[in-house]
Formats: sequence, C-alpha cells, structure tokens
Amino acid sequence: MQLQVTNSPFNENQAELLNQLLPTLTPSQQVWLSGYLSAVSLQDNQGSSVQAVSPAAPSAAVESPTAAAPQSSREVTVLFGSQTGNCQRLAVSLSRKLEEQGFKVTVSAMNSFKPNGLKKTENLLLLVSTHGEGEPPDNARAFHEFLYSKRAPQLPGLRFSVLALGDTSYEFFCQTGKDFDQKLEELGAQRLSPRVDCDLDYDEPVAEWFGQVISALNGPQNTAGIADAAVQAAESAESLESEYSRNHPFHAEVLENLNLNGRGSDRETRHLELSLAGSNITFEPGDSLGVYPENHPQLVADIIAAMDWNADERVPLNKKGEEGTLQEALLRHYEITVLTKPLLEQAAGLTSAPALKELLAPERQQELKEYIQGRDLLDLIQDYGPWNAPANTFVTILRKLPARLYSIASSYNANPDEVHFTVRAVRYESHGRERYGVCSVHCAERVQPGATLPVYIQNNPNFKLPADSSVPVIMIGPGTGVAPFRSFLEEREEQGAEGPSWLFYGDRHFVTDFLYQTDWQRMLKDGVLSRLDVAFSRDTEEKVYVQHRILEQSKELYRWLQEGAHVYVCGDEKHMAHDVHSALLTVIQEEGGLSPEAAAAYLETLQQEQRYQRDVY
Repeated sequence: MQLQVTNSPFNENQAELLNQLLPTLTPSQQVWLSGYLSAVSLQDNQGSSVQAVSPAAPSAAVESPTAAAPQSSREVTVLFGSQTGNCQRLAVSLSRKLEEQGFKVTVSAMNSFKPNGLKKTENLLLLVSTHGEGEPPDNARAFHEFLYSKRAPQLPGLRFSVLALGDTSYEFFCQTGKDFDQKLEELGAQRLSPRVDCDLDYDEPVAEWFGQVISALNGPQNTAGIADAAVQAAESAESLESEYSRNHPFHAEVLENLNLNGRGSDRETRHLELSLAGSNITFEPGDSLGVYPENHPQLVADIIAAMDWNADERVPLNKKGEEGTLQEALLRHYEITVLTKPLLEQAAGLTSAPALKELLAPERQQELKEYIQGRDLLDLIQDYGPWNAPANTFVTILRKLPARLYSIASSYNANPDEVHFTVRAVRYESHGRERYGVCSVHCAERVQPGATLPVYIQNNPNFKLPADSSVPVIMIGPGTGVAPFRSFLEEREEQGAEGPSWLFYGDRHFVTDFLYQTDWQRMLKDGVLSRLDVAFSRDTEEKVYVQHRILEQSKELYRWLQEGAHVYVCGDEKHMAHDVHSALLTVIQEEGGLSPEAAAAYLETLQQEQRYQRDVY
C-alpha cells in the first residue's frame, strides 16, 4: 500500500520514507510501531518522554494480520477454557496485571460468558487448553459450538489474541486454540497479536505472548518485567502459603507404598503416602499432585551405549545454563520415552542418514504418526543413525521431563501434613521391547519408604465439592478414577456432612481389584457413604461397567438430580467418560420425558452450574 501525499499530513520526503519502510514491516512490528506512536502521543500530552525499545521476536504460531487497539480502548475481556486449572490461573493472574496497567478487565470462564456479548466486546483475550484428541475442555465446549454455529455474528469491531496450551506428544496439538483463532478471523475480527501455542513447559511463551498483548493494547513499554511477573504470580497461586510450586517442587518423604491389588491380579495399583511436613503445602479435595519422576535406568543406559557416549560427560540440564552429568540429565531432566514431530524435525538435522528427513515429508504424515506411536528415543537412535551430534548438543533438542499429575486420594483436614495418591503401574510390549510407564513404574519398583519424590500441588477449581455439605453428591470413578472420591468422602467425614453420597465404582475382579474396599465398607457402616454400586467387568459372562449400573438405577439417580445433586466423574476420557456421559443423557431423557436436545441442554445447564464436573484424562 502506497501512502499518497495528497491524502496525508506528511510532506513528500516523509511520505517517501514511510513508503520505503512500511512494506518491510512484519505484523508484530506494525503492532509495536502503532502502539509506540500512540504512547508517544500520550506521553507528550503528559509531559513525559518515551524511549524506543525493540520488540521481542514473536513465537512461532501463525503469520496473519494484526491490529493495534486505539489508546482510548481500556476495556479487556479475558475468557478461559480450562480442564485442570492452568488456563484459569493464568487468566486471573494476567488480568490482575492488566488492571495494574489501568485496564478495566472482565474475567470469565467461557461457559459463563454470554456469547452474544461478543458484538459489544472490543478487546478479547482467549486462554484455552486442548483436551483429549483435539477437543475443547468442558467449560469451553458451548462457546466453541456457538462460534462454529450459524448463530455466530460477524465481528469486524473485535480485536483478539489467543494463548493455546497443549502437549506436542498429541496429534492435535493446541487444536482448540487454533480453532478459536481461525474462526474469529473468519468472523472478521482482527488480531491484537499472533496466537502462541505452548507445550507443557509454557512459562517463557506465556510471558512472551502477554508482553505482545500488552504492547498492542498499551503501546510500547518495557513489558517483559510485567509479563514475567504475571506468570510468576500465576505460579505462586498454586500454593499461596508455600514457597513450593511447579518450578520449585518439594521433596516429600515417602511414608507408605502399598499394592492395592490382591494376590493373583494381573494389575498392580500403588497407594503412596507422602509427608508434607515443613512445606506449608495445603490442598483441597479435587486437586492433583504433580510428581516429577525418573526415567528407567536401563533405558538411560541403553541410550548412552547406543550413542557411544560417556555417562559422566557434562551436559546442559536446562535452559538456565545449569550443567550435570549425562547420566543425571537423561535420568531426571529430559523426556526420553515419547517421540513428537517437533523432536524428529530437530533430530533430522543431526543425522547423516536421509531416511528421517524422508519420513517427515508431507505425503508421509500418516506413516510418521504410526512411527511415533509406542516408540521412544532409543528406537529413534537405532532406526535413523548414524548421528553427528555430541551428547551436549543432542540433549538440547529433548523436551523437559514433565511432571505427571495424579488425583489426590486424601483429605488434608483428615491427614494433616500428608498427601496420598494412587497410581497403576503401566507395563507393556511394543515393537519388540518391554516398555514402562515412566512415573508409575518408578513408583512401583524404585520408590521405597524413606525415599523422596519431588512434588507440587496443582489446584483444580473445576473439580470441587459443593460449598454446602448438605448437598447430595454422586461420584463415578472406575479403577484409579476412584482416588479423588476417597479425598471427597474423608473431607465430608471431617465436615460432618449431612448430605447423602453415592459412589459408582468399577474394575475387573471383585476379589483382587476392589481398590480401597475396606475404606468404602467402613464409610458405609459409619454413614459417610450412603450408597455404593459396583461393577466388576470380568466376574460375569457379559461385561458390566459403571454406565450399566447408572442405567439400572435410572429412577433414583434422576430423583437425586432433581433434588440438586452434584455429579462428579473421574477416570479415562477416551472411553469411560463418553459412555458415562451417554448414560446420564439417557437417564435424563427417559426419566424426565425429554427430547434428546432437551436432555443435552439439561446436562449442559448442570455443567454451567458446576453441578456436573469431570476430571478425565
């Protein structure tokens, strides 16, 4: 676009200089320049000076037009879609920082925001995670459906930016964030700044995104400090009274490590009790415990041998410049059991064999997907060498070893300074080798009482008991999904809760796989648990699961719902959670005499009212 002197306040020389500069600017540079000029104008009016500061390079996300907000626009709407609470914590923390900058901020879960209000919204920030196989989290589903429906309005007056949280080990990495970003653009909205897609280690990209948003909203300032402070505030919010967090875990002593399965079971489920003494860490029922595991020592040894490396060589342990031995790095700091497309793309530059580059070709995406499934770093090394990189270079392409999250299986009030969790050991054979769940087998085989585990609390505001303990609760948790309901019932026992409680539990065999059986029996006897329905799928000729028990108790369950019961589901997302959801819809439809559409609306209302909550994975 050429600037015409006759249509502008610039003289001919100024117009020529601008015409030389403008076509060379990237979208983020345009945003920065626009905001800078606005800030200059504002500061000049206030008698202050403004120094030009180079904008940070944008994250790799999407290249698309962006729009700077007028300086006069000080209202910002922040919406979050979050399953486990990460986006919610970030949204609240970042909103506080915006308020400190003088913005009027509205913060809301997506399912609490009236989507028709989008037409009146000027500045919109979306923070959303991706759940399961590219699906929106529960509290973002309705908003997602609205935007993709015929009712979605054109939004030419809206400026927006999207922060997407995800996991690169999943095929549909950050898909929900990508969906929102694309759809808002199609509806005519303009980007304040490009979408940023975050992997599990998200602190740096979150700070970068927020800095870009602040710059676009507020004009150029030294936003890095603001953004970093906001991320740190979100981090500290995980445990307000403790110094320990995701980036600074507490090394908790193991008090107990018991196998919950009986003799003869083909499963091994561990109940671990950890001491939190001296940490000031507290938690609520429904929260999760983040555990930083160690990789299997044999896999580490096999990788070092396959690459002919020296286990004692000094290598980087992280991006902060800290160093340690190669053995320590592969054991405790880097992920070596999961392959991702970004990892293979980086690894392709470290091998002299062309086969890996060929596998990454666009026409071989399905083959790439199949290769990644069930393979680890040792497979990659063995299949695509010879390698040209020394250990201190190779480890830098590896992803940080992420913590594993487990539903807490105890009440803090019932067990002060302790936290309990439940983990099922994962062992299987794939591509001719034995494979192990990183954290589950670490806990099952190599963590004894007296040892320590690095842990932190992940608050989950979307999976909480009702504030009123007289409210009935229905808990559905087969297998290890029953863990948080042990916490729920221990808490209600401490509260002296008067409301009834109903547990649906399932596993394979009654004799060997009835997790926490003695706890449930005692709670039934003491009246803490009102009802217990169980399903042991391998004890009958026809397999019976928890969803079948739900349908069998259809009339009574619907009566509980009508009397205000809260429903909680925990466990496998891919199969169980979908089957339970379908069973609940059937109960509501048949017992309420409703159409399928009305039954779905009923269940959606329960979700919006926080009466239907899920912790599924």
